[in-house]
Amino acid sequence: MNIYPFIEAEKRASRSVVRACELMEVSRSAYYQQRHGQPSARETSDTELAELIIDIHTDSKGRYGAPRIHATLQRSGYRVSRKRVARLMRTAGLRGRTPKRWRKTTVPDPSATPPKDLLRRDFAVDPAQVNSRWCGDITYINTWEGWLYLATVLDLRSRRVVGFAMADHLRTDLIADALSNAVAGRDPQPGVVFHSDRGCQYTSRQYAQLATDCEVVLSVGRTGQCWDNAVAESFFASLKGECIDQQSWPTQTMARRAVVDYIAWYNGTRLHSTLGYLTPNEYEGINETQDQDDLPAVA
Repeated sequence: MNIYPFIEAEKRASRSVVRACELMEVSRSAYYQQRHGQPSARETSDTELAELIIDIHTDSKGRYGAPRIHATLQRSGYRVSRKRVARLMRTAGLRGRTPKRWRKTTVPDPSATPPKDLLRRDFAVDPAQVNSRWCGDITYINTWEGWLYLATVLDLRSRRVVGFAMADHLRTDLIADALSNAVAGRDPQPGVVFHSDRGCQYTSRQYAQLATDCEVVLSVGRTGQCWDNAVAESFFASLKGECIDQQSWPTQTMARRAVVDYIAWYNGTRLHSTLGYLTPNEYEGINETQDQDDLPAVA
């Protein structure tokens, strides 16, 4: 928005130019420079900063909003306020992608005897205890060829996706593959806790036996309480809002590739506010070469 015509109108009405500049948050020198056809230092700086913001927004495939763009600029050595970033984004017509509201997708098995809730919404983990508490869930991806199902395993401390699997079915084999991939890739100490909801797959005897064999301790939240597994739900909200919901998926192969690419980006590039705007890989001290070799297998 061009604010200088407003100040000019105030001046012609014999009102205070000083007060008008204060209201519009510009200096008098900037106003007088503009009157003589010269852009102010602030305008020049805004133009240069806006170009950087557009580049960062484009590199994130339109996913980043003002907080992550602000963090990215700070990581590059720019001293700029978040409000200024937000203002320039609005001027440029840019915005981040926001997730849809959570909705219940899994049905508990009333005949099953589920494990206890060992977390009770306490997702805080000591920084030195990466690989001690995991969580996971299943989400649905709509394609023209039918539903594709994704099961994940995330580390609660680093927020890194440490295992996942995809299939065109919802059998327990799907989540078993995701957990097996996580155990194979991370080799955790015996007793690592895996937390999930009370979906029938997670409370099945097959899954309980797999957990026992892998020396994993199972934990489940309460029925119908999405916040009991908020970290897993948050990842799916990011995946859907920043990737899956942005287009249609004619084939399951295309959707699979998009999920694999997104998880690699999520682990290695996406800045996480919970981690002080580090990526999960940075938090764990994993470089890009290691990350590619350590990427969880896909069923």
